[in-house]
Amino acid sequence: MTHDLPTPDQPLRIGTRGSPLALAQAHETRARLMAAFDLPDDAFAIVVIKTTGDDRTLIDADRPLKEIGNKGLFTKEIEEAMLDGSIDIAVHSMKDMPVAQPAGLLLDTYLPREDVRDAFVSPHFGGLADLPEGAVVGTSSLRRRAQLLSRRPDLQVVEFRGNVQTRLRKLHDGVAAATFLAMAGLNRLGMDDVPCAAIAVDDMLPAVAQGAIGIERRADDVRTGEMLAAIHELHTGQRLAAERAFLAALDGSCETPIGALAELDGDRLRLRGEILRPDGTEVYSDSAEGTIAEGPDMGRAMAARLLAQAGPDFFSV
Repeated sequence: MTHDLPTPDQPLRIGTRGSPLALAQAHETRARLMAAFDLPDDAFAIVVIKTTGDDRTLIDADRPLKEIGNKGLFTKEIEEAMLDGSIDIAVHSMKDMPVAQPAGLLLDTYLPREDVRDAFVSPHFGGLADLPEGAVVGTSSLRRRAQLLSRRPDLQVVEFRGNVQTRLRKLHDGVAAATFLAMAGLNRLGMDDVPCAAIAVDDMLPAVAQGAIGIERRADDVRTGEMLAAIHELHTGQRLAAERAFLAALDGSCETPIGALAELDGDRLRLRGEILRPDGTEVYSDSAEGTIAEGPDMGRAMAARLLAQAGPDFFSV
């Protein structure tokens, strides 16, 4: 396919959000494609697209995501640009992605997964146990809020929206004593100076697909599909297939506190899942093991078991 590779005159257009983390992920994608096909960087064009979730008025208002929309907040405009031909591929943080894509688009390429753990971030305290009673913790994640309150119901949780830099600034300004970020984001941004401690997955199960970058394309774009296949990381895809099947069966969105993690050991896959009441007063968890090929079925079966235990109105506050 060398005759049909992108050139500086006809670059492959990479769509992304404009945050520093989103741009870092787009640059990683470009670097991997450059290396795979021995192409110069100007054979690619990074196109920044503002999404509803990037609207400063919504971020600064600190309204909960569930009052504004759902996971499509961070993808809708980017996917529209791909469908109308303005861009060729889109780079996404997979934990932001709905489980179904619009007709005509495929999400079938994943880069090697980063650290899946959450990070406890505080300039004054070393970990969750060190927080004094009644301390204020900021997070916009319903999962993290529920997990936090299930362990420390004495804490006050406030809405903490914005990109990594915005949330760190709020922390510095004293809006909260601590917050949570994804270790993957801190690592990708090279932010080694952030005062944080990684939280073991046994203590805080991460979001579905946390730490993974996904690349979306038009289903009928054969050239791009062939190029992306060269940088696809098989094991990440296998893990996400199980986790996202679990999420899909729960009808998960930004409005539901859900955690999941699939891990590989040879040809075996272990899946852990957790659902929480939004106020943290009830938690149901499960785990299963099987072959890698059984991962998606394991995810669906686990979701069914947890829903049967929890009841139909479980996610209602």
